[in-house]
Amino acid sequence: MRSLVARVHVTLDGVMQAPGGPEEDPTGGFDLGGWAVGYFDDELHRHVEAAMEEPFDLVLGRRTYEILAAHWPYDTGPVADRMNAAAKHVASRTLDRVDWANSHLIRGDVATAVAALKAQDGPELQVHGCADLLQTLIGAGLVDEYRLLIAPVVAGSGKRLFGAGARPAGVRLLGAATTPSGVILASYAADGDIRRGSFAFEEPTEEERRRRAALEG
Repeated sequence: MRSLVARVHVTLDGVMQAPGGPEEDPTGGFDLGGWAVGYFDDELHRHVEAAMEEPFDLVLGRRTYEILAAHWPYDTGPVADRMNAAAKHVASRTLDRVDWANSHLIRGDVATAVAALKAQDGPELQVHGCADLLQTLIGAGLVDEYRLLIAPVVAGSGKRLFGAGARPAGVRLLGAATTPSGVILASYAADGDIRRGSFAFEEPTEEERRRRAALEG
């Protein structure tokens, strides 16, 4: 059994759309593409390079696959080498072939296919970006860990890491750090249900009873 990790650049208000440039994903009229670039300092660059040192396979949606396939085969260096060497499992209803080295199309139901990949032996599975695909994987309870690069940016609108259909769940902080540019590097593991409670008095005051009655209409 291997873990599925979501590695995501995200704004403070949860938007993950087009962090690397305006051309990545302007769908929905999103015009803030490239919001992560201005905060990509040397320390963050070192963090990203170090994070790529361990073996991994990728699970990608069609849009992110096309963005990465148009870049990494033409780049050089350690990160490019690891991206090109990794197995890429691509979920798409429209592609009939994937030509980037070591790429494989996911056939049929994506949640079933990814669950089967997790059950195999092999390196860690990672999802880089892929806002639409992540909604399916999160909804199916398949994401084991979130490794977030949280930029000091408020986008206001755009595709979010946790969309409207996200299942309520708890997470556990594994580690956190900050960079000079203000990016928060935070890792969270899935941690079951939300641990709920209440700070209210055990016996509500009369004012509180009236407030609750008013809420009930």
